[in-house]
Amino acid sequence: MRIQLIDPSAFTPPYDRALARALAATGAEVELITSEFLYGPVPEPVGYEVQETFYRRSSRRGLEAKGRVPFKFAEHLSDMLRLRGMIDGDVTHYQWLSVPSLDRRLISPKRPRVMTAHYILPPDPGSRQVRAARNLFASMDAVIVHSGTGARRMKDVVGIPAERVRVIPHGTFDYLTDLPEEAPLPVELEGAEGPVVLFFGLLRPYKGIDVLLDAFRGIKGAELWIVGNPRMDIAELEAAAGKLDVRVRWLPRFIQDTEIPAIMRRADLLVLPYRDGEQSGVLYTGLAFGKPMVISDVGGLGDIAREHDAARLVQPGDAAGLAQALEELVTDDSARAALAAKASAAAGGPFAWDEIAAKTIDLYREVGA
Repeated sequence: MRIQLIDPSAFTPPYDRALARALAATGAEVELITSEFLYGPVPEPVGYEVQETFYRRSSRRGLEAKGRVPFKFAEHLSDMLRLRGMIDGDVTHYQWLSVPSLDRRLISPKRPRVMTAHYILPPDPGSRQVRAARNLFASMDAVIVHSGTGARRMKDVVGIPAERVRVIPHGTFDYLTDLPEEAPLPVELEGAEGPVVLFFGLLRPYKGIDVLLDAFRGIKGAELWIVGNPRMDIAELEAAAGKLDVRVRWLPRFIQDTEIPAIMRRADLLVLPYRDGEQSGVLYTGLAFGKPMVISDVGGLGDIAREHDAARLVQPGDAAGLAQALEELVTDDSARAALAAKASAAAGGPFAWDEIAAKTIDLYREVGA
């Protein structure tokens, strides 16, 4: 079976490449069609091919180039038309489309075609957003969602028939636990003596860092690490952190894969205080490292707690509830150990890539690949 995975803007390179590797391990011929990821190294392809055919000129200009986004958009139409001529596999599996309302009209008519709904809709979508999502997902022969919550939203809110929606979990990023080389803990994070609560990942407004800082106000005997590449102005957050009577350390930059293991292993508790989101690569990194976690009940994230007991669940935006969960887990080693054991069990079970690949291949065959 020849499979073509499509992620034009390289939105999720770790996921794309983990899935490609797992599918290739089943004996399939796999090609990932994407663009160069400009923020740092990505996992090397193992058993599959990568074609970085999108946005080649704007990629050469670099991240800091003036007018990069408009220049990239100007390339988009020709790149999408080029993609049509490249589609020759038994199944085309879209991970993302950069401009969905336009791209659903430009993609190859060759079928079958499948799409993974990494993000379905915001929490309170307007009618136009629902209609756009319905038009996109209805153009596919099948839609993959990563949770039961996602499947219900796809059916009840977007209006896609249940028989065209398949729940296939998001796999853990277990490749990070067995890198050939690991970097030591960054010097900015050395010397912590008590429990460490870690916020990790891109720093964006919807991630709820302000809620986390408010919740951490009364947490004694622990320190908070906020680690990741800023995609927002963090000056106000840094100022708010500076007024707390607890230690908050910042590492606001892109984190290389080789740096992640030392950071994850030193952390005692991983926190995802998001206001919105469907899934999170940070969550599946936490599972891979067997980390106890506190997560907001948004999108499909909450299913990790409800179905697998692998995290403590809080409501989005609830600083008091988050503070209570953090306080309980920071001070209770056995409670953290119990969550860690559940996380490890989930990582080795339903979220293992061999099982995910088998389910994905079954879906391809079901739709006629």
